[in-house]
Amino acid sequence: MKVGILAGGLGTRLSEETETKPKPMVEVGGQPILWHIMRHYYHYNFNDFVIALGYKAEMIKKYMVDYCSLNSNLTVNLRNGEIKMHGGYKPDWTIELIDTGLSTNTGGRIKRLAPYMGKDTFMLTWGDGVSDLNLQDLLAFHRRHGKLATMTVVRPPARFGLPTLDGDQVVEFSEKPQVHEGWINGAFFVLEPGVFDYIDSDRTQWEKEPLERLAQDGQLMAYRYSGFWQCMDTLRDKHRLENLWNSGNAPWKIWEDKVDASISNGTSGLHRNGNGTHALVGGI
Repeated sequence: MKVGILAGGLGTRLSEETETKPKPMVEVGGQPILWHIMRHYYHYNFNDFVIALGYKAEMIKKYMVDYCSLNSNLTVNLRNGEIKMHGGYKPDWTIELIDTGLSTNTGGRIKRLAPYMGKDTFMLTWGDGVSDLNLQDLLAFHRRHGKLATMTVVRPPARFGLPTLDGDQVVEFSEKPQVHEGWINGAFFVLEPGVFDYIDSDRTQWEKEPLERLAQDGQLMAYRYSGFWQCMDTLRDKHRLENLWNSGNAPWKIWEDKVDASISNGTSGLHRNGNGTHALVGGI
């Protein structure tokens, strides 16, 4: 099953980072958030990715092309330019990197992926949000209802501290996820190819006419998820994810690290833990 990831937006609300890189390449724990998203899907046996590129597409292309060599030992013959890779963990992934235009809107990017998604059910998400969502449960829900589209809906995380008041006295203060608000679009879609007919052009915003028309036609279902979900819209969001990762308690890290002992003495693929030590990431 194909997994589409939208990774072409400008990321203007995270301009502190995105002035020099696309938002999916902003790092958490020493790896781009795109890496975290793909690891999540791979944990549930989805390994066929189609990534919609736009803003600074060359950086994502270079990262994917160089990934195996940067996470392996290398033998380089400077005389003839021959490079041999050995060691390192190489995931069984196929990644299609598709340029979908610099100013194309979200719906237009999805439509441009149509030739690469096949004629079967596919998954789709944004390149800036992580979760501990069970993707196989999501897929099973989609298959049971038989509609064209399933959208994961989540509770919005609290952006500010939530005080509980008794008169003028604060009796409780919490930074817990916001459970008092309604449900919002959390991406992590499961879709049928028929959704492409709901997208008119490059200018179409997926969250507007296509989803509105799917809902009007009774073809859009909501998968309610109350577990961990966090998008990376702002620098504050990025810092929250970074702190969770460094604490060793990142809820979205549901996979097991796979490392190759042959590169355990090297530095490639290392990230710094919160306690100042290094751990070998070992691969995607």
